Amino acid sequence: MEITDKIKNISDKIVAEYKPEKIILFGSFAWGNPTKDSDIDLLVVKKSDKSPFDRVRDVYRIIFSMGGAIDILVYTPEQIERRKKINDPFILKIINEGKLLYAR
Repeated sequence: MEITDKIKNISDKIVAEYKPEKIILFGSFAWGNPTKDSDIDLLVVKKSDKSPFDRVRDVYRIIFSMGGAIDILVYTPEQIERRKKINDPFILKIINEGKLLYAR
C-alpha cells in the first residue's frame, strides 16, 4: 500500500469512529522529507472531557489493526488555543505547516 493511501485510510478510520473536529498530518510526511524509518505523525483535535491518556488510547484502539509506526496526539480545541496563546512553537508549526487531512 502506498504511504499516502495508508495515511488517508488511517484518517478516514479515525473520522468514522472517533468523530474528531480536525486531523492534521505533521512531521516528516507533512514537511516533505520522510525516510524509510519515518513514522506517521497526526494531531487529532476533539472536544472531550477524557484525560489526555484516555483520548490517545481511544484513537490507538481504533487504528491498532492498521499497523505501522504511527504517533498520535489528541488535543482539545481549548488545549490548542491555550498553546497558541503562549506561542508554543511545536503547536504553531503543526498548525501553520502541517497538512489538514480533515476538518468538520
